Amino acid sequence: MVHFKKMAVIGVGLIGGSLARVLREKGAVDEVVGVGRGEANLKRGVELGVLDSYTTDAREGVAGADLVFVATPVCTIPKVVAEIAPYLAPGCIVTDGGSVKETVVTACEPLMPEGTFFVGGHPIAGTEHSGVEASFSTLYVGRRCIVTPTANTDPAALEKVVGLWKVAGSNVPLMDPVQHDLVVAAISHLPHMVAYSLVNAVDGYDRFGGDLLSFSAGGFRDFTRIASSDPVMWRDIALTNREAILEMMDFFSVYLEKLRTLVAEGDAGGLQAFFLNSKQKRDAIL
Repeated sequence: MVHFKKMAVIGVGLIGGSLARVLREKGAVDEVVGVGRGEANLKRGVELGVLDSYTTDAREGVAGADLVFVATPVCTIPKVVAEIAPYLAPGCIVTDGGSVKETVVTACEPLMPEGTFFVGGHPIAGTEHSGVEASFSTLYVGRRCIVTPTANTDPAALEKVVGLWKVAGSNVPLMDPVQHDLVVAAISHLPHMVAYSLVNAVDGYDRFGGDLLSFSAGGFRDFTRIASSDPVMWRDIALTNREAILEMMDFFSVYLEKLRTLVAEGDAGGLQAFFLNSKQKRDAIL
């Protein structure tokens, strides 16, 4: 099993806090230092036993660390890595939890001093909640964490990053960063775009006046749960994975238009076939 002496978590929320919790529980790390701007959240992390200590100075936080996990909004990751790079100890591995990989990996790899290593990663797990209090040690159990090595990735550092996610309970496929971004645009980013759009559409519909959202029941609430996710995080994802998201939105619109045509034409057989195909595909992934 992999083991780290000191882990610095930059961004101690659901993602960073949950990784710190599980690595501590499994004995894979001796010391965890939290880094962030919200001191109240960091203090709470110490109180909950997620962190051993904290600092608001990233340069101080990474000193002597052999593992740094950057769990900040995806647009900020290259800036964070640029800030800490000169202060990294020899042999230190920096990895991240950002859900967009091509822009992050391309920007971060050249920033690493000789003898330190960047390995991109993306745990596909989460809830609509945020902050260290939302973290829990089983968040990653049975989930996938996609690790995105390139031709520049150090093999030993890659092995350790894969190992730490396995300790967390994840399945760990390796994937090219560009391929990763297209995959997550389909399975994660597009559903969030649809959920946000649906809530705004229903809220904006005023043919009969009144608040349609107040009538929402289980189905609508379940489907749109992810629209409660952090708007800043999703703003950054939409900006950094723009091309892949647009490609999937355009592809999705083809199917939405097909369904609209079936409804408009009153095509009972076509509607049933459309719904049955979706049900079978959805049931097959459970």
